[in-house]
Amino acid sequence: MDTSLIIILIVIFLALAFDFINGFHDTANAIATSVSTRAMKPRTAILLASVMNFAGAMMFTGVAKTIGGSIADPAKLDNGLEILVATLLAAIIWNLVTWWFGIPSSSSHALIGALAGAVFVGAGSKNLNWSGFTTIIEALIFSPLIAFVIGYIVMMVLKWFFAKRSPHTVNKGFRSMQVITAAIQAFTHGTNDAQKAMGIITFALVTAKYQDTMDVPLWVKFAAATAMALGTSIGGWKIIKTMGTKIFKIEPINGFAADMSAASVIFAATLFHLPVSTTHAITSAILGVGSAKRFSAVKWGVAGRIVIAWVITIPIVAVLAGLIYVVLF
Repeated sequence: MDTSLIIILIVIFLALAFDFINGFHDTANAIATSVSTRAMKPRTAILLASVMNFAGAMMFTGVAKTIGGSIADPAKLDNGLEILVATLLAAIIWNLVTWWFGIPSSSSHALIGALAGAVFVGAGSKNLNWSGFTTIIEALIFSPLIAFVIGYIVMMVLKWFFAKRSPHTVNKGFRSMQVITAAIQAFTHGTNDAQKAMGIITFALVTAKYQDTMDVPLWVKFAAATAMALGTSIGGWKIIKTMGTKIFKIEPINGFAADMSAASVIFAATLFHLPVSTTHAITSAILGVGSAKRFSAVKWGVAGRIVIAWVITIPIVAVLAGLIYVVLF
């Protein structure tokens, strides 16, 4: 069997494994608030998230093209497949470590940082598209800030609108609404996150000369969507606990506001073909909602540890990917 074919099969396996891990790592993004407020039973929430993740993943490919072509040109890399192996191994390792410790870090940061590090070490800085990389980083930085602001505003509006209503009645109504917002959040997660593995696989196909463009084949879309849906079906209970209970005590109206705020940011990014962190978006939205509810209600120490994980992810995985490339190739 041709060596390049063996490596591309390894890349496809690792990319789908990354998507699978991303599924259970980021399940909490869509259902943490609805589970913590008991709007849905955990298994029901996970099943809903799996279906909606799959649907979202099958409908868009713009982010995949950005991931596959903005950081480096796969057609110009003779060792592109090896670079992708190092990229995926580093991203998978980081995702598993942060999942184990219940830290809602970003799978997007992990993948993008690892790809940049592997390209830098494996092909040199001249082959790293700094402008494309910078554009992606800007989207990753600004999206959580926007989600925080939107979450704060939405919660303030809801507080004003329902100020004279009974809290019990309000929360009962919003507990039902959370089923809808969880579905929307899972759908938008699929539209953005599943495409990252699609982009990596398509990158590999172009590198190996199996195709000439970054158009995502149907079988790649289906495989990535299925891998993420299956991963989602397992669930990420440790991260659900962190996001649903440890940032602040979430009530149904808060969960509704956070989910809608995050989903709007993620879907807008998808429409602009920008990869963003669903983890960052929903966590920042929760922080914004919590601040609007009562600033002192937010456990800022927990939030600070989450932010630290955000900041260190890209440099750590970039170095890790570079080291893996050096060791393996």
